[in-house]
Amino acid sequence: MAPLLLQLAVLGAALAAVALILISFVAFITATEMPHLHRHEDEKFFLNARVQREALPSIRDSPTKQLSVVVPSYNEEKRLPVMMDEALGYLEERQKQDPTFTYEVIVVDDGSKDETSKVAFKYCQKYGSDKVRVITLVKNRGKGGAIRMVIPNFNIFI
Repeated sequence: MAPLLLQLAVLGAALAAVALILISFVAFITATEMPHLHRHEDEKFFLNARVQREALPSIRDSPTKQLSVVVPSYNEEKRLPVMMDEALGYLEERQKQDPTFTYEVIVVDDGSKDETSKVAFKYCQKYGSDKVRVITLVKNRGKGGAIRMVIPNFNIFI
């Protein structure tokens, strides 16, 4: 009976040690900083409605909008207008009802091979670069990468 209890105690201690190692590993992986995305020089700017380059705001700047909507887009020239019309229609109506409400829509063209940036830029020209910004990434980084390229520059939560 005693050897069996001893074996169970050793087995329990071994399982606890393995669990502690796994928990430590998961904590290390999730707490590790994400890799730094190297930004191409052209990705530090956006074109305003007058087709002039403006530097992206810094995260150190005070927030100027109540709501920032990030739209990661890759080859979305055909689908983008439907989404933008609906979203901007709602946001404009909300702003009419509450003039203190402020927003911006940030379209991140994730290295598209189609005319996504041009389509998005038409909304920038229609609504102004204060409300619609288009950031064109030089290469495709995936949805998560596109969002991460914007997060350091804007005070947003997704």
